[in-house]
Amino acid sequence: MLAVFSAPSRYTQGKSATQSLGQEMRTLGLTGPALVLAGASARKLLQPVWQRTFTDAGIAYAVQAFGGECSVAEIDRVKLAAANLGARVIVGAGGGKVLDTARAVASGLALPVVNCPTVASSDAPCSALSVVYTEAGEFQEYRIYARNPDLVLVDTQVIAQSPPRLLVAGMGDALATMFEARTCIAGNVKNMRGGASTQSALALAELCYRTLLNDGVDALGALREQTVTPALERLVEANTLLSGLGFESSGLAAAHAVHNGLTAAPATHHYLHGEKVAFGVLVQLVLENKPRDLMDEVLRFSTSVALPVTLAEVGLEGASNETLQQVARRATSLGETIHNEPFPVTAAMVVDAIQTADATGRKWKRKGRSARHHSGEKRGT
Repeated sequence: MLAVFSAPSRYTQGKSATQSLGQEMRTLGLTGPALVLAGASARKLLQPVWQRTFTDAGIAYAVQAFGGECSVAEIDRVKLAAANLGARVIVGAGGGKVLDTARAVASGLALPVVNCPTVASSDAPCSALSVVYTEAGEFQEYRIYARNPDLVLVDTQVIAQSPPRLLVAGMGDALATMFEARTCIAGNVKNMRGGASTQSALALAELCYRTLLNDGVDALGALREQTVTPALERLVEANTLLSGLGFESSGLAAAHAVHNGLTAAPATHHYLHGEKVAFGVLVQLVLENKPRDLMDEVLRFSTSVALPVTLAEVGLEGASNETLQQVARRATSLGETIHNEPFPVTAAMVVDAIQTADATGRKWKRKGRSARHHSGEKRGT
């Protein structure tokens, strides 16, 4: 099996980077008309900047509002709008589902695509795939494309104005990268591009994990103050570039399959992709019987940035056994990435691992509350 490493043609990140979008596109030979598919927040923040940067670069453009879900119907709707415009490039601006839709549209029309994430909530922007959902929000399929985005442009001034929960969700998505990469590499399974992993892919995945532990808390603090700091720049790069390259060129395993399983339970639909992936990481560590000190390290980090570590924190407090079985069946369905684990995984095993991860997370949180309580008593004496 040949090793395959995949990446966008160009990655640009920094404060007020959107001002350079038109010139960045021109550098790559991308010309208009451009269809800009944008979420509501992106339109509110960036319309004046788009007007300046595209006008200065001589690129005609039109803005299309995103419909809210990366579904087959939404992809077809935007494809029709792009065709009517005579678009020569698709620009996605917004969160992960906006960008997934933009990549799907560009692939369907054989056009180049530019991704401009306005949040650092997932590792999708650099990838050559989309996660497609049903109109009801249930995971439907992965779509794999022939090439990665032509340009990924990340404006950290815009990221700094996003809700903290979205940055945290991005950390949850990135948290899985190293663990899933190591599993896939150890099993010599194909990565998301159909090849074996490279040393560089694993190195990036491991750097991603170290960056989360080192900069996650400080980056979250900066975002809450809406300031762009070196810690925030590094963390945004970890969530977006390091995690994106690491997962795509190494592979996915149980954590993301558990996320997909959780989407089968309607009560989880109000929770973000990365939040459910973060809980999936704990389930994967249980399945793989990882050392307790590693589990503690992940729990310590997750609780420090308020990532979910229990079922209650993804909407499944007191979930029935029937619900957990439904989740587990979806997580272990044919073709799921959980089958990249180095041993056969059954739905029954996943139910047990979910319950064990939940119990471990609840115990960790009780331990933390107890420690804070005793600390308070000491300060009061």
